[in-house]
Amino acid sequence: MGKNKWTCFLLILAGIVIGGFIGNLFPDTWVSYGQTFGLTQPLILDIGIVAITFGLTAKITIASIIGIIIGLVVYRFI
Repeated sequence: MGKNKWTCFLLILAGIVIGGFIGNLFPDTWVSYGQTFGLTQPLILDIGIVAITFGLTAKITIASIIGIIIGLVVYRFI
């Protein structure tokens, strides 16, 4: 299996998802400590015929950062 950018991206994304899941499993521990950023209220663009709603929020926790690091280590050994 050759190394490519998509493999690295998918491993980092998997690390973020698994780290976020672990952070939610242990909500009162140090692994769930983090920061949420993004749009707190959705941005609505209403042009009469079509209404489009934009919204994005990201929560970065210690568990997510550990997941990213583990994903990069796994990518290095592939």
